[in-house]
Amino acid sequence: MENLPKKVRSKKLNTRVDLTAMVSISFLLIIFFMVTIELAKPKGFDLALPDKELGCGGEGGCSRGNRLYTILLDENDKIITYSGILEFDMYTAKKIEFGKNGIRKEVYRKKKEVSDYMISVGKPKSGVIVIIKPSRKSNFKNLVDILDEMKIAKIDTYAIVDEYTLEESKLLASK
Repeated sequence: MENLPKKVRSKKLNTRVDLTAMVSISFLLIIFFMVTIELAKPKGFDLALPDKELGCGGEGGCSRGNRLYTILLDENDKIITYSGILEFDMYTAKKIEFGKNGIRKEVYRKKKEVSDYMISVGKPKSGVIVIIKPSRKSNFKNLVDILDEMKIAKIDTYAIVDEYTLEESKLLASK
């Protein structure tokens, strides 16, 4: 019995799976899908447009849309502006140039004028409403320049509208 061969036992290998790489990939995939879902959401912003009738934005004692300032863009860098509603006063329309002594100066002037008026009627937070109307003949650069002017002048409420009234069409044709 002494010379009996010992049973050879095979060594049991410890089978251990390292999941570190799997966890890293899982976190990367989770982050990727979270970012893509966030980027896929439609982005929008609040746009306050004036009332259709007089552009007053409700009560506030404004008559003839005195908070409105309309900028018409036409071909050859032509800008025509008017305050209020064109049907009431066709003679307020002006032809203005681009630049700091042109449209920027006029936008600042109108902003201050409306601000002073709204303070006098007890609505200090109401400001000017700028309506930008590019014609089909105007170029994209002019629209971008006007949007830059709105940002520079810190105009909070403005809209780009592509519809022209009959009076505005006549005004563009005449000037």
